[in-house]
This record gives sequence, C-alpha cells and structure tokens, in this order.
Amino acid sequence: MSNKTNRRDFLGMSFAAVAAVGGAASLVGMKQAWDPLPSVLAAGFTTIDLANSELVPGTPKIFTWRGKPIFVLEKTTEMEKFDGDLVIADKRYTVTIGLCTHLGCIPAWKKTGWKCACHGGEFNPNGQQTFGPPPKPLNVPPFSLNGTVLTLGEEGTESKAMMTARA
Repeated sequence: MSNKTNRRDFLGMSFAAVAAVGGAASLVGMKQAWDPLPSVLAAGFTTIDLANSELVPGTPKIFTWRGKPIFVLEKTTEMEKFDGDLVIADKRYTVTIGLCTHLGCIPAWKKTGWKCACHGGEFNPNGQQTFGPPPKPLNVPPFSLNGTVLTLGEEGTESKAMMTARA
C-alpha cells in the first residue's frame, strides 16, 4: 500500500512540476509578445543637434517626432526672453510640439509668431497663446539634453522646466 501512495505522490509532484514549467514558459512568451519591438522603441526617439541643424535665428525649423511636427526656434536678441526658453551657450530656443492646442491644426510661422489658419489662433515666439480659441500654450515635447543634442522622447530636467514655466 505504501508503494501506491509513493507512486501517487510522485505522479502528483511530477504533474505539478510540468504545469509550473509550462506556466512560467507561457508568462515569458506573453511578456515578449507585449514588449514593443526594438524598431518601435528606436522610432520613439529623435535626436536634434542644435549646433549642426542649420537653424536660422528668428525662423523656426520643423522636425518630426512620432509623426508630430516639432518646432525649434532659435530666438533673436530682439525676441522677448522667457523663463521657459531653453538656454544653451547664450542662445535661447523655443521647443514645442507644432500642433495647435485648440483642434490640433499645424500653425504656420508668420514673422513674429505662429498663426493657425483654421480658427485664427495665434502663438508668440515663446509658444504662448496670444489670440483666438487655443486654450493653452503649445505643448513641450519630452526631451533630454546632452550638450547641444536634444533627444526627443526622453524626458529630462530641461523639458520639465519648460513645461513648468508654461503651466
């Protein structure tokens, strides 16, 4: 009778071990399926070297990050200083997501600021709304700064400071 009990216990423990290994393998497979592919992760970051990106002071340049336009404006000395400016080596920059905060249109630069043709919204060179229906300033994308290189998609202290200044 003890042989049957031992055999029964052995079969039960063997089944439990096989089930545990199968369950662990299933969890590993599910995690790999849920994790984004390396190509997707790489597409989430865009780097912009402000020193080598041929920026013309007073004229914004448009970059693309995750399918959104990013406005980078090197400010001229005549443009108003703003606590939310990105300052690098005595140069001041505005970095914003180029979508109107009213309905998501892409504003156009008109010498002194951005103007949204859809409903007449206007933003100054700081990205703050100055006229029309936009309820808030242009949004700041998350970015980190390493020297003169912005990495969009990676939140750093500089982007947090810019977001705080606009709130």
